[in-house]
Order: sequence, then structure tokens, then C-alpha cells
Amino acid sequence: MTQNNTIADLIEDRFGISTETGRNMEATGELANILKHRSHRRFKDDPVKDDILEILLAAAFSAPAKSDLQQSAVVIIRDSKKRDAIANLIPSMPWIRTCPVLMIFLGDSRRIRRICEMRDKPFANDHLDAFLNAAVDTGLVLMNFIRAAEAIGLGCCPISVVRNHIDEIANIIELPDHVFPVAGMTAGYPADAGYLSLRLHPAVNVHINSYDDSELETEISAYDKRRNERFSIPAEKQRETQRYGIANFYGWSEDKARQVSITEREQLSSYLKKKGFSLG
Repeated sequence: MTQNNTIADLIEDRFGISTETGRNMEATGELANILKHRSHRRFKDDPVKDDILEILLAAAFSAPAKSDLQQSAVVIIRDSKKRDAIANLIPSMPWIRTCPVLMIFLGDSRRIRRICEMRDKPFANDHLDAFLNAAVDTGLVLMNFIRAAEAIGLGCCPISVVRNHIDEIANIIELPDHVFPVAGMTAGYPADAGYLSLRLHPAVNVHINSYDDSELETEISAYDKRRNERFSIPAEKQRETQRYGIANFYGWSEDKARQVSITEREQLSSYLKKKGFSLG
């Protein structure tokens, strides 16, 4: 890894490619912090003070919102029994039980519907986009929270697996109709530096004028090799070996293909319908 003196150095570390883009820019400020982002799953015992969390949430909810509808919310889990109940659902993530801050970020389509009732107006958008708008709003809030937390030295780990247990978690935190969990969030002061995850080359994600994935196979193969050079997944960490066997070369693409070959979260649609969403 490079010395991280310039923005170009940080791009090289993030993507595992050489570049001169940003070579004349010092690796300082918010741009550098974004490029250096790491998820954290091990935290010091130091508590996060209430006023600090209040500031971070103020920053989080300063995120853009679709048409200024502001369709997101958060539940901070302070009750030990509720925390334990959530942790028991997800034993593969022991830091849920011990992290200084545990939250569930929510898509909230209930609030605008109640406002329509308060103002004696119909809610005329009861279709799939009502769900999507709330989900996107909440994703933006999530990212704002992470950026704010990292700006003052905290680390975070968003937890999408809460949606694997969406009914149980909704019951634990007593969610009403038209409110749904998007992701959990653990936060605290990091106990170590964390791991810089190598990302796909921007050429895979960035398209000019029209979508073009004609070079995807070549790009994915190159990415697998770059990532394996940084961190090789050991054989004991390979997924679904009883079904697919042990791969001689187990890159990112093999790992992710195996991951999504197993059905997850098929209960999401039934949960949303039960909570009053029309997904047509």
C-alpha cells in the first residue's frame, strides 16, 4: 500500500490500480476521508456521549430527501433486553451485543400519510414508489451518519442482515404500519485501524451516455486477482462448500455468486404488504 500523501495514492489503495488522477492534491479533508472509509466491527469500551450522538444524527438527517418529504427515522436501542433479542437473532455478528451504539434506521412512509390525514388530503401515491422513496431517503441518511461519525473519529458498520429477520426486529422495536427496517448501525470508537476493502474499478461502474458492460468479464477477472493479492480468502471461509466444493481460486466474484445463489429475505414483500404497502 502507498504512503497516502496524495488523493492519487488513496485512489490507488482503494481500487488497486495506478493513477495520476489527483496526484497534485494533498490527501487531506473530507475527500480524503471518504476515500479512506473503512467499516469497523471492533470498538473500545468508551461510551459515545449523548450530545455527540445527537450531533451525528442532526448531521445524518441533514441528508437530501425526495421532494422534501423526509421519509426516514431511527430507533436507538438502549434497552438491554431489546439489544440482546436483536443480537440473538444475528449470532454471527457479536459486536451487535457489545457496541457502544446500536440503532435501526427505518424507511418511514407513515408520517406523510398521517400528515395527509391531519390536513384532510388524500395520499394518492400508494404504490411501489412510496416504498422506494422512503428506502432511498433512509440510505442517504445512513451514509450521512457514517460520514459525520468518521469526521469525529468514530467508526461504523451498517447491518443489512436485519432484513433477514424483519418481522422479529419490527416486533422488538414495535414498528407500526408503513414503517420498515432498512439497516442496523453499530457505532463507537474503533479498537483498531480496520480493513480497507478493495473496490471494483470505476470503469465497471461508470458509463458514458449509455450502459455498456461488454468488458465485464475481463474487468471482474482482473479485480478478482487484484483483491486476492491484497487479501486471499482462506479455504475455510469459502461459502457453500458442500454444494459447490472447494475452489482452487476463490475470488470475490466466486464468493459473491455463491452468496446470492442462496435465497434470502423472500419475506420482505410479505412484510411490506402486511405493513400496508401497495407494491404495484
